[in-house]
Amino acid sequence: MKQYNQCNERIIAELKRTVGEKNVITAKDLLIPYSQDEVTDERYHHLPEAAVFPQNREQVAEVVKLANKENIPVTPRGAGTGLAAGAVPLYGGIVLSLEKMNRILEVNHEHLYMIVEPGVRTQDVQKAAADAGLLYAGDPSSGDNCLIGGNIATNAGGNKAVKYGTTRQQVYAIEVVTPTGEITELGGLLNKSTSGYSLEQLIIGSEGTLGIITQATIKLVPLKQYKLDLLAVFSDAEAAIATVYKLIKAGVDPTSLEYMDNEAINVCARYLKEAYPYQQAGNYLIITIETDTQEELDTKAGRIDEICNANGAVAVLVPDAKKIWAARRAFGDANREECYIHSPEDMVVPVRQLPGAMKQFMQICRNHQAVGRVVAHAGDGNVHLTIMQGDIAAEDWPVRIDEIVNDLLAFTYSIGGRMSGEHGVGSKRKKWMHKFADPIQLKMMQAIKAALDPNGILNPGTIFDLE
Repeated sequence: MKQYNQCNERIIAELKRTVGEKNVITAKDLLIPYSQDEVTDERYHHLPEAAVFPQNREQVAEVVKLANKENIPVTPRGAGTGLAAGAVPLYGGIVLSLEKMNRILEVNHEHLYMIVEPGVRTQDVQKAAADAGLLYAGDPSSGDNCLIGGNIATNAGGNKAVKYGTTRQQVYAIEVVTPTGEITELGGLLNKSTSGYSLEQLIIGSEGTLGIITQATIKLVPLKQYKLDLLAVFSDAEAAIATVYKLIKAGVDPTSLEYMDNEAINVCARYLKEAYPYQQAGNYLIITIETDTQEELDTKAGRIDEICNANGAVAVLVPDAKKIWAARRAFGDANREECYIHSPEDMVVPVRQLPGAMKQFMQICRNHQAVGRVVAHAGDGNVHLTIMQGDIAAEDWPVRIDEIVNDLLAFTYSIGGRMSGEHGVGSKRKKWMHKFADPIQLKMMQAIKAALDPNGILNPGTIFDLE
């Protein structure tokens, strides 16, 4: 295991000279929030020695250069809303928070792009686009809290990914501070390029291990004039999931196609203190369609109604959209409030495999006396299975949850799936990366990391280990 130096008084003084005294904190009580993200398992909590808040790219670069010189690990961080312990300082050192780099620099209505700093809330990006009559299609469920830089670093997916793709499909260019402290811009305002390696796509989704994003040029699209949210309710969970692929094949081109099982509906109802249609026995498909004409909207809505009813829906409703989407977005918070001991998992499988996978995931949870609750970006096969403590004793949880996840991932990989669809590997899933990833691919990733970060100072121990 690589050894790092500590942030001594001399290094702290140099950090304060670089970013300003008020932008460096070292008091332990103030550092605690920077020791974790939304992962509640304390095995993945690690205290930094300092948290630093740069305000421009030059300051970021100077901090990284100092860290290389002094052999200090640096952990880039956004809002800390991640679910994979990917912004946790495993080796102490410096947490470099981008939260003060929070400006929207340009919204270009004519050419459909926006330039932002990494600390802008995703919700504010969406609002700025909407105010210009446009859409930023990235839509993670944590959008009211998460930051755009973190979305790019983890290649966040979200509720519109079935139509528009994940965050990497929303990015033209990124400005990056490399692991050795150089500043460069990758990508550009181009619709295509075959000019060497696609380096911006390499950095996107690399979880802060290959560079620190200091600015991004993101894509905007025109807003569709007509929009409708539908709620298809199924008494049988398998019937609901089986309907997903049929909707995809039918060409209705949903903007969102989300699934909530009955356990998920009820925990969100309790958390929000709301009542929902068919709450006691229903499983939901939330389907959003957007079109350019009312006629097209009506045609697609009719086709969705027909397919859902033919596959066992007990009702297809036009719901209170705001209320339904509030429930979908509240899933993580609702589980956390009900029981601190839980583990949100993030498998992704081929959409055609989704019905069988969902059934097997729930059976694995039952085999281990755990409670499984599911929401899913069903249209792209991304299953958010939260494993609750159930009848497992707290002292047994660390061992038992590892057994459960091992079984889940063994099955997932056997059907061509992967351990994470959008939350990332982080440090939480690192051991499973070493176990389940193709060893040739893992070796390629390790070689890239070693080449770009020769001193191993940038977010070490995230995704995989080098040694």
